[in-house]
Amino acid sequence: MNLSRASQQRLELLAQDSLKRVLLPCPLDQRGLDFSSNDYLCLSQRNDIVEAGHACAKKYGAGATGSRLLSGNLACFEALEAQVAEFKNAEAALVFSSGYQANATGLAALLDQNLWGGAEPLVFTDRLNHASLHHACQLAGVKQIRFRHNDMAHLAELLDKHTGKHADSTQPKIIVSETVFGMEGDLLPIEQLAELAQQHKAVVYLDEAHATGVWGPQGRGLGAIQHPAIDALKAMGHWVIMGTFSKAVGVSGAYIACTEIFKQYLVNRCTGFVYSTAPSPFVIGAVSKALSIIPELSHEREALHAAAQHLRTKAHELGFDTGLSNTHIVPLVVGSNTACLELKSHLQQADIRTSAVRPPTVPPKAARVRLALNTGHSPAVYEQLLKALASWKVTA
Repeated sequence: MNLSRASQQRLELLAQDSLKRVLLPCPLDQRGLDFSSNDYLCLSQRNDIVEAGHACAKKYGAGATGSRLLSGNLACFEALEAQVAEFKNAEAALVFSSGYQANATGLAALLDQNLWGGAEPLVFTDRLNHASLHHACQLAGVKQIRFRHNDMAHLAELLDKHTGKHADSTQPKIIVSETVFGMEGDLLPIEQLAELAQQHKAVVYLDEAHATGVWGPQGRGLGAIQHPAIDALKAMGHWVIMGTFSKAVGVSGAYIACTEIFKQYLVNRCTGFVYSTAPSPFVIGAVSKALSIIPELSHEREALHAAAQHLRTKAHELGFDTGLSNTHIVPLVVGSNTACLELKSHLQQADIRTSAVRPPTVPPKAARVRLALNTGHSPAVYEQLLKALASWKVTA
């Protein structure tokens, strides 16, 4: 069998299970009705952010020309990392080209046994973590000890189990979680998690992709909250935060905020950083401008959260299951892959663009249409969405 035939057979199997994905155009004139975008604060189209990107590119060039360890360590990168560290209330930060790269290789570097003197880390992970976090564990060759989603009692039980008299006290403990879960749309009980981590002297690695810009003090993310346990973990160097510039920030790329010494370790041992060309200076300039704007958008964040609560209430009245959502991400859980695609198609006929999320991104029989809300959605758009949802429930 040749590659083309093998690929065709695999695609046919995916199609049979309603799992085949296709690329669709994203017309700029339909953004007002787009609920698939992660541009939560509508910053991607702001003129001042675009112009800041242009200005940085004019000064440094369209490309960085090499990895940061070669020719790519331009002054704009150093400046942005200092800005990110301040934004996250961290000692230092390191910029990456994408969130997947930062998670898969940054976390893998943290889990490397060589970092811990040959001891295999005990890695406690939320069952619903993003695929990039699971990939990092695979790269590092560590076994995940998975706790039930957002269940801090279960996490405490597992931590206690591995701290008992028969446990190896030399094994480092690392807790890995998202702070806003991208498919469920719910918040991590971060203060409880921090208290458990402090009690067990565990390292905490948090993915703030969907929180950065939207949650936490001045939109700095939940990881920037001030709390005694969080402050204690920071003092230990056990508070590592990853986030992206590709969602509410409106550009692309990612960061890891941490201590200066761990940053230097990543510069040396994180393969995604060492072997990748640095991001475009345009990206760096645009991100810097966006980060300076985000703390001022408190009114926009409040309006976004209020709109999400209103939408959940109305969706429940129509008989929809919005799962665990308590953020700006509202899933409509319909169960089967077929129903998920039918609802997405129905909404598309009403000119509303959404995301059809199916296994393995979500658990089996938990397919859903994911609604990502942003500050550009008007009351009229929400009415149009709810009208379309009501007509689907009538005919479904």
